[in-house]
Amino acid sequence: MVQAQLSRILPKLHWRLMPVLLMMYVMAFLDRANIGFAKAGFQADAGIGNAAYAFGAGVFFVGYALLEVPSNLMLHRFGARIWLARIMVTWGLVSAATAFVHSPVSFYAIRFLLGIAEAGFFPGVIYYLTFWYPSAERARSIGLFYYGAPLALTFGGPLSGLLVAHDAFGLHGWQVMFIIEGLLASLGGISVLFLLKDKPAKAGWLTADEKQVLGAELAKDDAVRETPSVWRTLADPRVLFLSLVYFLLEMGFYGLTFFLPAQVSRLLGSSMGLEVGLVSAIPWFCSLVAVTIIPPWCDRKGNSRGIGALSLAISGAGLAVSALTGSPLVALIALSVAACGLIVSPALFWTLPTGLLGGAAAAGGIGLINSIGNLGGFAAPNLRAWLDALFANNSAGLLGLGAVCVLGAACFAFAPRRSAQV
Repeated sequence: MVQAQLSRILPKLHWRLMPVLLMMYVMAFLDRANIGFAKAGFQADAGIGNAAYAFGAGVFFVGYALLEVPSNLMLHRFGARIWLARIMVTWGLVSAATAFVHSPVSFYAIRFLLGIAEAGFFPGVIYYLTFWYPSAERARSIGLFYYGAPLALTFGGPLSGLLVAHDAFGLHGWQVMFIIEGLLASLGGISVLFLLKDKPAKAGWLTADEKQVLGAELAKDDAVRETPSVWRTLADPRVLFLSLVYFLLEMGFYGLTFFLPAQVSRLLGSSMGLEVGLVSAIPWFCSLVAVTIIPPWCDRKGNSRGIGALSLAISGAGLAVSALTGSPLVALIALSVAACGLIVSPALFWTLPTGLLGGAAAAGGIGLINSIGNLGGFAAPNLRAWLDALFANNSAGLLGLGAVCVLGAACFAFAPRRSAQV
């Protein structure tokens, strides 16, 4: 009886929550990753070399990491609707300001500020989903949210490529791209105030019976989750180990994201533009298919940890093959395989901490894991640039990131979990 009622409630949650959350994630990811499309013209116009570009692309994650935990605790205190809207408006304005970068120092500063502005968005949404979705539906719900990254790169990639290729209003194309996409994010943030509700009890689109059934299922989850103090959570070895797993996973993910347009440009032998944007979208379109199929299957199998580890290991192999092959077609297929695993594995990863912690402990723990993990976004471009320079080979960095994924998969396989269900 309860399962039948839940089967009617869950589609309502999907349709009411996911379009808004996906809009936010698409804009967040686009504003974070569009630096890859701006790379060539941006570097030439602002006088930024490869090492400075890699440092600036990654320093975003330093600012992001510093305020992740405080931001998530603020969301716990003030509610998701207000806090997520604030995050989105401020990051949009800072992203738009990237159009006026004119030197390496200003590039570092604006990327650092962008990280500060966006801090708390992703872990805030993961925490927010625990207010609405029972643990038995957690992989599916997080998988739906993870549509945001491939959607941003499937449809946003061609948009960014098109904008970068066309100067307008006396501005370079890359400047136009930053301004338009940044201001769209700020407008989206304002809309969040009207579109989201903090918890099921405030949702007018759920009936009283539906609220009762959903509340009872969520209460069962709360009963088995741990709720230590925030400070104990932040020092918990299990939380720190999960942070390591996520750090390695994010190194692979951002290593692919930041350099995929440039990689595709080399494969095609053409400059940045719509063609590169369209081909760059292929791996992310494939990942949309993978994240549609695999997380619901994991919910049924109850093995998110094992399947997540396998997905990450396959991603590492895909990155290695793309670096070693001489065939552009094989390289594109390998990159597509890598993209699939690098979207699926984090979606499955988040079932582990959300099944382990509850309350303010969940807010702090998820914030810490995401904070440390996202430093992988700082490490990845710098590791790749360092390895390429060390071996004087453009494939060395990609091979190194493939090895990082395999190491991350081994750690993932031994990650702590609350029960056999994950």
